[in-house]
Amino acid sequence: MYKKIWLRKGKEESLRRFHPWVFSGAIQRMDEGIEEGELVRVMTISGDFIAVGHYQQGSIAVRVLTFSDVLIDDEFWHSRLSSALQMRQAIGIADNPENNTYRLVHGEGDNLPGLIIDVYGQTAVMQAHSIGMHLCRKQVARVLAEVMESRILHIYYKSETTLPFMTADDMNGFLLGGSDDNIALENGLKFRVDWLKGQKTGFFVDQRENRSLLEQYARDKRVLNMFCYTGGFSFYAMRGGAELVHSVDSSAKAIELTKQNVELNFPDDPRHEAFCEDAFKFLDGSVGGGNTSANGTGYNLIILDPPAFAKHRGALHNALKGYTRLNQKAFEKIEKGGILFTFSCSQVVTKDHFRNAVFTAAALAKRKVRILHQLHQPADHPINIYHPEGEYLKGLVLYVE
Repeated sequence: MYKKIWLRKGKEESLRRFHPWVFSGAIQRMDEGIEEGELVRVMTISGDFIAVGHYQQGSIAVRVLTFSDVLIDDEFWHSRLSSALQMRQAIGIADNPENNTYRLVHGEGDNLPGLIIDVYGQTAVMQAHSIGMHLCRKQVARVLAEVMESRILHIYYKSETTLPFMTADDMNGFLLGGSDDNIALENGLKFRVDWLKGQKTGFFVDQRENRSLLEQYARDKRVLNMFCYTGGFSFYAMRGGAELVHSVDSSAKAIELTKQNVELNFPDDPRHEAFCEDAFKFLDGSVGGGNTSANGTGYNLIILDPPAFAKHRGALHNALKGYTRLNQKAFEKIEKGGILFTFSCSQVVTKDHFRNAVFTAAALAKRKVRILHQLHQPADHPINIYHPEGEYLKGLVLYVE
C-alpha cells in the first residue's frame, strides 16, 4: 500500500483526537525513500495504524487526509468534494443566483489539508498549499469537474505563490477549459477576479459577510477603506449609501482593479476616489489627502483590513506592535461617533492578542471605544473542530466616541 512513518511513544495522542497534523519532532523513524508529497501511513511505535496523509519536509511533516486505512483514489476525492459541495448547498451559499462566488474547499476545515478551491461563476480556482496536493492536482481537478457537473466549466490552478520553492512551470494554468471571463457576482455586486496575478485566488472571499455588515452602516458616511485590494468594502459602502468612499492601497494593480470594480457597479459615480499610497503615510496625512475627505471633514467610517502581519510565531511580537500602531492612527483620525471595522488575518494572532492590540491602540489615542460586533470568517470557510488553528480571521466593529 503506502510507505510508513512511525511516531515516538505518546506522540499519537493529538491524532487520536483527530488533529490533522503530524509534526516532524513526533516522528521516531520512517521507511527509506519517502519523497515529498508522497502518501504515507502513520503508525504508532507499536505498529497500530493511525492515519494516511501527505508527507512533506518541514515542521508539519504529514497532513492527514483520513483516519481510516483506505486508498486515496477517485472514490475518496469524490466523497470529500461532494461533502464540501453539500455543506455549501445546505447553508445557501452554492447555487445562489445572487452569489456565484464562494469557497468550495477550505483545507483542514473540509478535511482536505493543503487544498483551497474558490468558485467564481463558472470558474473554479484551485490552490495547493502542500506538495502532496500539488502532485494530486490533475486527479482532483478531474473529480471536481464530475462533482460540480455544469456548475463549473473551467478549473484554473494557481499555486505559484503558495509553493514558491518549486519550479514555476506548472504552478499556474488551466487544468480544464480556459476562460477570460473574470467577472463574478457577490450578493448582487459585480467584480473582476484577477486569478492570474492577484493575491490568494484572486479575491478575498472570506470578507463577504463582513462587507454586507459594513453596507448596513454606510448610509451618509464618509468612508476610508485602507488596504482596499480590489475594493470589496468600497463598493458595498457605495451601495449602502455612503456620502463618499476613498480607497487606499500601496499596489497600483490593486487600485486599478478597485477602479474597475467600482465602475462595474457604479459607473461615473463621483463619490469614489482611489489612492495608491502607503497606508501609514496616508493616515498620517502626509500624502493623498490623508484623513481629510473631499468636503474638508474627517472620515466617520474606516476599514482596516491589512495583509497578515505575522505568518509564523516568530513574527508575532512585531505583528502585534504593527496592529497597535495601525489602529492607533485610525483612532486618532476617525471623527467622534465614527465606526471602525478592523481585522487581522494572521493565523498565529489569537482573538485575545488582536483585541489587546486594538485596545492598547485606543488607550494610546485616548479614545473611548465600544464593541459593536466581533467578526470572523464566514461559513464557507469552516473550522474543523479538531483543528482550532483554522480560525484565522478576526475582526472588531467599534464605535469610537
